[in-house]
Amino acid sequence: MPAIASLLAVLNPYERENFFPGDLFATLEKLSPEFRLLDPTGLSPGDFARELTATNPEVLLACWQTPPLPAALPPRLRYMCYVTGSVRRLVTRAQIEQGFLVTNWGRTISRTVAECALFHTLAGLRRATHWTFTLHQEGGWRDGFDQVRSLFGRKVGVHGYGSVAREFLQLIAPFGCRVSVHAPDFDAAEAARTGHAVCASLDALFGENDVIVELAPLNPVTTGSVTERHFRLIRPGGVFVNVARAAITDEAALLRVAQEGQIRVGLDVMVQEPLPPDSPWRGLRNVSLTPHIAGPTLDRYVDAGDHALRNLRAYAAGEPLTAIVTPAGYDAAT
Repeated sequence: MPAIASLLAVLNPYERENFFPGDLFATLEKLSPEFRLLDPTGLSPGDFARELTATNPEVLLACWQTPPLPAALPPRLRYMCYVTGSVRRLVTRAQIEQGFLVTNWGRTISRTVAECALFHTLAGLRRATHWTFTLHQEGGWRDGFDQVRSLFGRKVGVHGYGSVAREFLQLIAPFGCRVSVHAPDFDAAEAARTGHAVCASLDALFGENDVIVELAPLNPVTTGSVTERHFRLIRPGGVFVNVARAAITDEAALLRVAQEGQIRVGLDVMVQEPLPPDSPWRGLRNVSLTPHIAGPTLDRYVDAGDHALRNLRAYAAGEPLTAIVTPAGYDAAT
């Protein structure tokens, strides 16, 4: 099998154990005759820059705890295989423009984030938080059953059309929902291909659907784009789910509307994380909360490790890589 001349893997023990469990790490070691594992725990950016320069690898395998790369990259370094998501804190746009090859986990986590969106959708329709209070704390039973709804046949609006949104639409396909999508890359041709409808505005998305799922990327265009006006367009009993980024919305406005109790809300992301113990989001019967755990779940970190290994093997063989970070992708990343 073709080999990489020199490979530096920057992984702390947690990252090594969960992204490359068992035989996966042994496979990683065999990819290069000059393989080195560096634990970044406690390394400052300056210390890391010196270690990186001294090793001068052809390929760098990086993960969450890897410090930022220096502006002047080592002369032999050609490729950074980033095991996880956004690389904005690690490399500059200029480095990518100058030909530094970078990949990330791409779509490997999309299905788990979509799964969490489905969880919050069902929790809202089925009033999961309400029943938690009723059954566990109040000794109640079916009070409020008449407000429970099914996902089958519902009108679902999706804001965004990235990989998570596409996975989510696949997950809800068996429910026979009537789907509309508001996103710049969801046009008439894509609507014809998928059978879903183009939603021309956020007002229509929020006003015409039973469930609205926020899956847009966070960028200068989307930041703060969902306002109190949109939340007040949601019909009583409607559900709003956000597993993307809290800053896409006016969170304070969403809280005000949620506190009125007419809509259901499911959130995996908040403006302030961790959520303060005295946060007014806590204790609302019409709100389901998860602590930014949409994806990947710990048991699925291995998906990202597998993907990284596939890219490293492809690089060694001179074959095409997947999930390459382009300058445009760099700009669009959260």
